[in-house]
Formats: sequence, C-alpha cells, structure tokens
Amino acid sequence: MSKPLAPLRRSVLEGLREGPASATELASRLGESRQRVNYHVRALERDGLVELHEERARRGCTERIVRATCHAVVVEPTVVGELRGEQDRFAADTLLAGGARLVRDVAAARTAATARGQRLLTFAIEAEVGFSRPADLERFADALADRVAELAAEFGPGERTYRVLIGGHPA
Repeated sequence: MSKPLAPLRRSVLEGLREGPASATELASRLGESRQRVNYHVRALERDGLVELHEERARRGCTERIVRATCHAVVVEPTVVGELRGEQDRFAADTLLAGGARLVRDVAAARTAATARGQRLLTFAIEAEVGFSRPADLERFADALADRVAELAAEFGPGERTYRVLIGGHPA
C-alpha cells in the first residue's frame, strides 16, 4: 500500500488489536454504521491488512469475523511529505531518510530470507545518552563517527556487507 490509511481504517485496525471481530462489533465500538465499517474492512482486506478469521451463521445471515494480519504498521516518512536530500548529519530529514531506507531494505531482505526458509541476521543497539549542551552532542557524534570508521576498517571488506545506521533524536 502506498497511500496513507484513512482515519476510520486506522481505527478498525486498532479495534482488531483486541482480537478478531465482525464489522457489526467494530461499528458498535467505534460509534459508526455497520455498512460504513464493513466498506473499510473490505478495503483493508484487499490491501492485505485484514483477513477472514471465520464465518458464523447469525439470524439467517453469515457474519464475517476478520482479524488483523499484522500487529504494527510502519509508515514510510515520504508518505507524509517530501524529504530534502541534504547530507547534513544533524538534519532531521537525513535521519528520516536513513530510517525510511532501513525500513524498506530490511523488510525486503526479510521477505526474501523467509521465502528461502532462512532467518535474516541483523543486529540493533539502543542507548539513551544525555547532553548538557548542543556542543556535547556534536562532540559525541564526532567521536562516534571516528569509532565506527575504526571498527569498519578493523573488520574490513567481507563476503557479507552490512549497512550500519546510527542516529539519535530527543527522547
């Protein structure tokens, strides 16, 4: 899917986090009409975000119970606006562009690995660091860049190349 989700579709997905439900049940929870919710459930189903869980006979009709196919939806930053192509390592757009690339690349690599029956080998490191002044942030970024360059040189080229993205934002 390449366009943003409508607010009601986001609400439907949120409602399905509690477990499978029918359009009627979701409509009741959301304060919307069953027909309106059903329209959005069908659209989410076409997009692969919702799937049929079971069908139940109810009052002479068949009630469709659906469930979400994922527990989280990642939104690519370019969906909400164009990112500038600047390479300033202290610019938010640079961090967002790197994060968007990471999401695209890892999702594609994981899909390919799963299709081959393999597990994608990745790593993630997180930490919170406090800075008293903006100059401390710059000093930290410089030291971190130097250390990453040293490690990259130490491990050198190999058969498996990894892209390492390090970024920071206010917590």
